[in-house]
Amino acid sequence: MSYIALPNSFVTVDGQRIAYRELGAEHAGPPLVMLTHLAATLDQWDPKLMDLLAATHHVIVIDLPGVGASEGSVGATIPLMARQAITIIRKLGHTKINLLGLSMGGMVAQEIVRADPALVHRLILAGTGPRGGHGLDQVTRKTFTFMAKAALHRVDPKRFIFYNHDPAGGRAAKAVLDRMAQRDPAHADRPMRVSQFITQLRAIKRWSQQPQDNLSHISHPTLIVNGDNDLQVPTENSHRMHELIPGSILVIYPDSGHGSIFQNAEQFAAEAHKFLAS
Repeated sequence: MSYIALPNSFVTVDGQRIAYRELGAEHAGPPLVMLTHLAATLDQWDPKLMDLLAATHHVIVIDLPGVGASEGSVGATIPLMARQAITIIRKLGHTKINLLGLSMGGMVAQEIVRADPALVHRLILAGTGPRGGHGLDQVTRKTFTFMAKAALHRVDPKRFIFYNHDPAGGRAAKAVLDRMAQRDPAHADRPMRVSQFITQLRAIKRWSQQPQDNLSHISHPTLIVNGDNDLQVPTENSHRMHELIPGSILVIYPDSGHGSIFQNAEQFAAEAHKFLAS
C-alpha cells in the first residue's frame, strides 16, 4: 500500500494510545524509524519519499505523545521527547533500529543516541543542527516570520519554511505539497493544536540556549543531509556536525533548503539506501 493511503495504527504505551504508520515490513534488517519536524504529524511526510524508502526498507513513523492522534502531553524538552520515542520504539518490539531525524526530529534523534546508544545502528540527520547550534535560537522568530509571509500569499507555511523564496522554490514546494494533499481525509492524522506547537517551540528554544554540543556521544555511522540554503536551521550546522562526528558522510543538495529530502526525493532515497545497506 502507498503511504498516501496508509491509515494510522496504534500501540498502547504507558496507558496512552500512540499513533504510528508502518510500511515495507517485509524487508529484513533493522527498521528505519523516522522522526518528523516542528508542528508536524504523520501527514507531513512526503508520500513519494516514503514509498521510495519503503521499496527497500522497513519504515516506521510515529507521532510522539501529544502530537496528532497520539494521546498524552508533548515533551517539554528535547531530551524528554527522546525518552518518549525510546519507550515507543521498544514497545513496538525493536531493540535495534536505523534512525532518521528531520529538523526538530534530528535534535530528538541526537538525544536518543545519547540516552540509549545501543538502540541505534545507523543515524541520518536531515536539516538539523547540534544542541546550541548556530541560529537555532532564532527558530521561533523565523517560524512566525515565514508563517506571516505565507498568510500574505495564502499558501502553506512550509512554502517559505522549507523551500527557497524564488520561483524554483515555489515550484518545488508546490510539487511536494500537492503530493501531501492527495491523502483521503478518512486516512488523515489529527492536526496539531496551537498549544502543542508552542510547547515544541519552547523545547527547541531551551535546547538552543544550552552550551554547544561537541557530539562526542555519537560514534555511529552517520549520514548528514541538507540543502545549500536552509533558511530555518542554517546549513552551517550540517557542516559543523560533519566535522564533529568521526567518519560521517555529508550530502548537500544544490538549490534546496530545509525540505531538501522532499525536494530531492529520488536522490535522497538512493543515498539513504546506499548508506543503510553499506
